Amino acid sequence: MKLSQEAGPRPRPAGAGSSAGSGAGAGAGSAGTGVGTAFGTFGELLQGVLPEEDGDFLVTLPVARWTMATFRQESGSGDVVVRPAGKTKALRLARTISELAARRTGVPTGGTLHVNSVIPEGKGLASSSADLVATARAVGQALRVEMPPSRIERLLADIEPTDGVLYPAIVAFHHRTVRLRGVLGSLPVMAVVGIDEGGSVDTVDFNRIPKPFTLADRHEYARLLDRLACAVRRRDLAEVGRVATRSAQMNQLLRHKWSLEPMREICREVGGLGVAVAHSGTTLGILLDTRDPSYTQRVSAAAQACGELAGGVTVYRTLSFAGGGGGVRA
Repeated sequence: MKLSQEAGPRPRPAGAGSSAGSGAGAGAGSAGTGVGTAFGTFGELLQGVLPEEDGDFLVTLPVARWTMATFRQESGSGDVVVRPAGKTKALRLARTISELAARRTGVPTGGTLHVNSVIPEGKGLASSSADLVATARAVGQALRVEMPPSRIERLLADIEPTDGVLYPAIVAFHHRTVRLRGVLGSLPVMAVVGIDEGGSVDTVDFNRIPKPFTLADRHEYARLLDRLACAVRRRDLAEVGRVATRSAQMNQLLRHKWSLEPMREICREVGGLGVAVAHSGTTLGILLDTRDPSYTQRVSAAAQACGELAGGVTVYRTLSFAGGGGGVRA
């Protein structure tokens, strides 16, 4: 069994304590230099379609994995380059923000964008969303272009469906139209004992697939969202786990995961809270309460059983945000 713990750079979680300004998730860059961070997610607590227009939505599950972006402005150049070169979506966004700055100042603005991430790509862990949010914060800071969440949402909507990782909380988010539905709040830290079924999923291609959900399914998703909002408000991890598991089951119609039922059985055996999945990815994980007196025994047992099922195991920790709170808004 291969077991790895969550790891990677640990800057201040993106936007911790604030979600309303260009400084959210951004470091203190020098003149002409900007630094931005954004966290990833372990799939979603809930994802589906509501019985309304623009009904596609998800509820985030932030975890302690980050992307850090650094942008250094270079005078006399209007060109923007990115390292590594494969971060083409981040490059596209950086060039758009550079053009915004140039229109304001009348001076071409170029530079080099470095994107450093420890979030696996193509697994449903919001790697691309984190890259883009961190990039927006870094380039905006360097070029003195304000980057409140509303502006970032508009910019990202032109690039791809996006997770709600620009908000320091668990949020309900319309990922296809890149629009915040509402802030649910924050939860105590959980562990996620995760496995990967292998392969990768392209976010843009996946979101072109027609959803097979009936009107009855859509109404169930609405009830699940209400239950989850109440559970987060009450900090009821057991109910959060039940909603996450039900969402994983309903998603089998759209993207089947062969290991879901074995993972549910392991969850029952070790006394886990439930199973969370990357609905548009390849990962699944057992949720555990880190405050449980038996946590050490539970996480060890879960990791052992998951390793026997799938080989590699990674243990993530969810993020808890001071002051995170709010209610779902239509």
